[in-house]
Amino acid sequence: MGIILRWLGAFALLSATFNPTEINYVRWAEANYAGQFPLVLFLGLLLAVGYMIYVVATLRSIGAFGIVLIAAIFGSALWVLIDWGVLTLQNQSLNMWLAILALSIILGAGLSWSILRQRLSGQASVDEVEG
Repeated sequence: MGIILRWLGAFALLSATFNPTEINYVRWAEANYAGQFPLVLFLGLLLAVGYMIYVVATLRSIGAFGIVLIAAIFGSALWVLIDWGVLTLQNQSLNMWLAILALSIILGAGLSWSILRQRLSGQASVDEVEG
């Protein structure tokens, strides 16, 4: 259950920042930048902290190669669906939601990787101590 919540958290973070609807931070910030700059800045910084948590955890846990590998798996799955005629990429909104889904899977996997590895292998993860 915790792994699914991490993926949903990544999806919420990404879709709250930008999505094909009118309800997202980027469009709201563009419309309210002049009149509500302190609030725009505050909310933007909160989103930045969320991204920092997800991106740093993802880079530390699966690295750039893992990110590329998960993106390639997602991309090849889309390719299969397009080849079978199940999916078409003519709809720009659908394309955006698919991109948000792909990124949320990558970020969610990065944040959950130590839990997944422990469950699959039975090995406990230990944090490195710098010093």
